Amino acid sequence: MILDKIENADLYFDSVPGMERFMQFFNDNDLETFPAGKLRLDGDDLFINIIDLNSRPKKEVPMEAHRDYIDIQVPLTATETMGYKAQEDCQEMLQEYDEGKDLELYNDESVAEFQVPVGYFAVFFPSDGHRPGLIPEGTKLRKLIVKTRVQQ
Repeated sequence: MILDKIENADLYFDSVPGMERFMQFFNDNDLETFPAGKLRLDGDDLFINIIDLNSRPKKEVPMEAHRDYIDIQVPLTATETMGYKAQEDCQEMLQEYDEGKDLELYNDESVAEFQVPVGYFAVFFPSDGHRPGLIPEGTKLRKLIVKTRVQQ
């Protein structure tokens, strides 16, 4: 897992596939004005989901993990709290792995929670269980979820 400021993204170009291409796109566009949806930067190997979230009770936000993609999560309009637990330590399966969605869900509690302010990003590798989308009641959040395929 990585947590850092957007301005330091170049430090991770060699260790996070697709990060350099994403940052070129990010720096050249005002993604707050794009409509919500999926933008493909490199077919199925690198794409961005632009989503708008409303707050929801913490108990309704599951822990998630992926196998084929790395997540780069970037809050655009508000601070987002995220949770972390090593995927191998997740025990309470909520939804078995769905290959089509590259997603498995857990009912586990986070071992750590941290804030990701606007201007920061978090990277979650397949070994990282994560619980994104924890935002204060009454808050609306626009965020980017960049999906970059793990290099085989």
